[in-house]
Order: sequence, then structure tokens, then C-alpha cells
Amino acid sequence: MESFPERYETDLGQGGVNVSGGQKQRLCIARALLKKPKIVILDDSTSAVDTATDSRIREALRTQLVGTTTIIIAQRITSVMDADRIVVLDDGKISAVGTHDELMQTSEIYREVYQSQQKGVA
Repeated sequence: MESFPERYETDLGQGGVNVSGGQKQRLCIARALLKKPKIVILDDSTSAVDTATDSRIREALRTQLVGTTTIIIAQRITSVMDADRIVVLDDGKISAVGTHDELMQTSEIYREVYQSQQKGVA
């Protein structure tokens, strides 16, 4: 918001047509943080931001939502790898549950997706 011409007074327009997809996602997350909810569900909430911004958002969530149950739905493993528990779905069914380290040892699907995403970063 600080980078907008009129900062917090900026009119975002109907449907937020004057902001990027990443800006929309960050604004929605900020609104959730302001409400101090007991439960937050983030559905692919950082898909339109780069990995560095995703990392900063995850750190903000960790520090600002202490004591809040947070459910993160994501395709980017780096978005969930610090979670207390990760649920891996395959064809709509639960195929594995665990931490990142546990899933790297026990879930072939998780390991393959993680490795393919790491190749895309390198």
C-alpha cells in the first residue's frame, strides 16, 4: 500500500483492476492479518508472487499469526515446507502426511515434485 500514489487512500477500483495479481494476493493476506482470526485458509495465496516475496510472506505469517491455525493449499512446496504437517494429495486422495523431512523420506510423489521444482529454480 505504501508504494501506491495515494498510499492507503488509493482507490483500487472494481475488482482491483488497477493492481497486479501478486498485489491482490498480498492485499488479501494483509486483510487477513489485520483481523487476527483463529483460523486462516490460504488457497494458492502466493502463486502470483516470486519465491523471494513468497518467503517474506511466509515469515510474516509465522510471526503475525502465532496461535492461529493456518491451512495452506499450495502447489509450490517451498510455500508449505515449514508447516507442522503437510498433507499430500494424489488424484484427490490423501497419499501421505508428515513434515517436509518425513515426506522426503517416505513419499515418492512429494520427493519427485520437490526435486522437479528445485530443478526449475536452479
